Amino acid sequence: MTLSEFGIEGMNVVSTKASEIRGSVSPDGQHIVWGSTDREGGAGGWDLWQARLKGGRWQDARPLAINSPANDFDPLFSGDGRWLYFFSNRPGGIGGDDLYRAAIKPDGSFGPVENLGRGVNTRGDEWAPTPSRDGTRLLFASDGQGGAGGHDLFVARWDGKAFVDPKPVPGVNTKADEFDAAWLGDGRTLVYARSQDPATKPVRLFLAHCDGARYDDAGPLALSFNTAEGTTLGPVVDWNKPGELIVSGTAKAPRAGKMDLYRMKAPVAEGKAGCI
Repeated sequence: MTLSEFGIEGMNVVSTKASEIRGSVSPDGQHIVWGSTDREGGAGGWDLWQARLKGGRWQDARPLAINSPANDFDPLFSGDGRWLYFFSNRPGGIGGDDLYRAAIKPDGSFGPVENLGRGVNTRGDEWAPTPSRDGTRLLFASDGQGGAGGHDLFVARWDGKAFVDPKPVPGVNTKADEFDAAWLGDGRTLVYARSQDPATKPVRLFLAHCDGARYDDAGPLALSFNTAEGTTLGPVVDWNKPGELIVSGTAKAPRAGKMDLYRMKAPVAEGKAGCI
């Protein structure tokens, strides 16, 4: 597919009349997962969905077997394709929305769901788990880690058993809510969402480059429907096509429903190393 500015992802299969948010493509390019707040046919609450690539198109969209009657959302494949990360407020967690993952078996089915533990989960809400390509870091949002205000972005490290020791992402957290972040160029550049209140106010994507110590000079992501009045969020790098970014929003055209998934060329990672 040749991208002019953006293209809709999976018209009437992935992107439908419902709200589809945060799409992630598997490293082999054969599956896409996403979350929906209102698509019919799930287990209840917010659900995770998956489609397969057949004949060059996404087909056979189905809810995942790991869905619960509670909210399950913000899915993302790991860089090695072995895990699916997401958040859920299902019973048995540590707080409200907790971070989880499930192993992906060779046949494509999922193993038991695992809570990521107290190294990252709090009594508050954790969202948008984003592992680094090598799996040694986890980028996520939390309102329970004592940040600058609302949801803030944090990075935890893998100690061989769990993700632990979360640190604030330098340079981006404010009194507003920062969440839904993606690394470009292995962390040299960051794309993230910011809102005064994501439940009731507009959400906009921002781009910031690492100056060697912190992310600096943040500005809106250059995308026509990423405006101060709209809602654009859920940026995810396609593991199979790292030069492309999938985002959630509402364009004038093409458009399938309330919130659709769109594919765009990923911005150039112009920053330096040193922020993660």
